[in-house]
Amino acid sequence: MKTSNLWFTGTGHFAALCLDFLIHNGLSFTRIITGSPTRSGRNNKENPSAVELKASSLGLAVTRTGKLSENHELISALDSENPDVIFVIDFGQIIREPFLPRMCLNIHPSLLPEYRGAAPIQRAILDGKTKTGVTVFRLAKEMDAGEILTQSETELSPSENASDVYPRLAKIGADIAFSALAKDEWSFTPQNGQYATYAPKITKGDYELAFKFSAERFVNTVRALDMSGGAFVMAGNKRLKIWRASLRNDLTPSESGTVMSVEGNPVLSCSDSCVELQEVQSEGKKRMSGREWSAGLRLKAGDVL
Repeated sequence: MKTSNLWFTGTGHFAALCLDFLIHNGLSFTRIITGSPTRSGRNNKENPSAVELKASSLGLAVTRTGKLSENHELISALDSENPDVIFVIDFGQIIREPFLPRMCLNIHPSLLPEYRGAAPIQRAILDGKTKTGVTVFRLAKEMDAGEILTQSETELSPSENASDVYPRLAKIGADIAFSALAKDEWSFTPQNGQYATYAPKITKGDYELAFKFSAERFVNTVRALDMSGGAFVMAGNKRLKIWRASLRNDLTPSESGTVMSVEGNPVLSCSDSCVELQEVQSEGKKRMSGREWSAGLRLKAGDVL
């Protein structure tokens, strides 16, 4: 192994998955750094980051930090411990000096320079992409614009939700990063910024569905947002979250929102085709199959939501 002193810096779910896979590939980290816990609820409950929870399950200690560039203890440790590589994955902070001139590597779930930014997996699914990938690159001042160490492409199935894609891409990223670190010589390739696209954060407006959407847009929104709270459609005066849905091109669409079939999961018409609601959740209720939901409402073909 070319490197022996590795730090890991991350906060979110993708980072936690990468940490798990990197460790199971045989890497060890002299420091695991994560963001400070959030707080929520009436009792101001402390919520450790996904990385902290994963590290704890593996019996590993973590160092919590607020703004990394102002953490004097870690800045001092940077000089005294002199890590060979600092993995910075899904951290949620801009990395600045004195960390940035170091060998900081990111595992990014896209084929950079495509989908630079905060939500590459969700945005690729929303856009109906049929392929995606993972890039390991060296951090630079410009967001996700650093030189590429290694990259791997993979198919994106129309049946995959974001929750299916996250662990698969984390595994690919950990594998190619591990292979790259094992080489005697590292070769970096500059990105061509001319082909850069961006993946901004998911906003509140992205979550609301409507049957007037195209069927493809409806299903892709469901697929993209199942890990982010779930997309929803208004059914009467209540939100109906859609956790899984699929295209149904075998039925001729009618007025948007019309129930076309209740044989099995319900099939409803969108603007250009139909969608099957496979898993849903009524407001205040538990998740259930579309079949259970439609049976409970006694839906029948011809009804309009």
